[in-house]
Amino acid sequence: MQVFEIADQEWFPQSLRSYMQAALTAAWTTHIPLLQSSSPARIVAHLLSHHFGPSIHNYTFIDFCAGGGGPTPSIEKHLNASITTTTTTKTPSYAEAATAPPPVQFILTDLHPHTNLWSAAAAASPNVSFIPTSVDATNVPQHIIQDQKRNGKKVFRLFNLAFHHFDDNLARKILKNTLETSDGFGIFELQDRSPAGFLACCLFGLGAMVMAPYYAWLWGAPLALVWTYLVPALPAVLVFDGWMSSLRTRTVGEVKELMGSCGVDAKEVRGWEVKSGRERFIPGVGYVNWIIVTRKGSQE
Repeated sequence: MQVFEIADQEWFPQSLRSYMQAALTAAWTTHIPLLQSSSPARIVAHLLSHHFGPSIHNYTFIDFCAGGGGPTPSIEKHLNASITTTTTTKTPSYAEAATAPPPVQFILTDLHPHTNLWSAAAAASPNVSFIPTSVDATNVPQHIIQDQKRNGKKVFRLFNLAFHHFDDNLARKILKNTLETSDGFGIFELQDRSPAGFLACCLFGLGAMVMAPYYAWLWGAPLALVWTYLVPALPAVLVFDGWMSSLRTRTVGEVKELMGSCGVDAKEVRGWEVKSGRERFIPGVGYVNWIIVTRKGSQE
């Protein structure tokens, strides 16, 4: 579905776009006790850990639409922390520590790299790295995939609050490249085409207004207050673009249709397993809508 998102337009002020990206990251990573059961990023980490089990150490997770960093650094933190917690019931011996699998690695990439922001994420965790050059998800440079395969790793692609931005033709190209070169991909969205999805966008705009003073102080960005209160463009655009994103968010059936029409042989497509669902993080309105696709037998 072709709809108009304001923040995607070239004329949109860069400073306001930066605050929108920061607000969306906060939506992924914030956990408000009593209101939220968990942060969405932690839910994604749990989904990946549950889906892959012990085989998760065989994968490298590459975010191909990382933007300013998004939730991936937070997903990495929660995922590796949960693996350590579930596999360590006592203080390990030197032999056990030596044979323990290494932490799961995450790589940030984008068509328009944000190296200054990614550098901060990489500095905060040895398990997060990035590719400083432009990476097109429809035609990923072979060395990115081959580097992982030489290290004995499979590649799982992440699309966090991103896949809905691609029109059908571009989405098919991305899926074709993914099915031909990678071992799985995950689509994680915070909205969908449901009344609850549209209501969640409204509440997100209201939350941005309530939390603006805190984040303006946290980011050292008083201009965020101007865009929130004096010229209330930030909450307005967050709500409007959230609605447009809801309209563009695909169901699992629609993703399957794109896989079947992306130009990959039908027999090859049948060799992939598709799972999906939704996990609640705010009662009644806040859900992580997820689709996880892997090669059949790749988790063995």
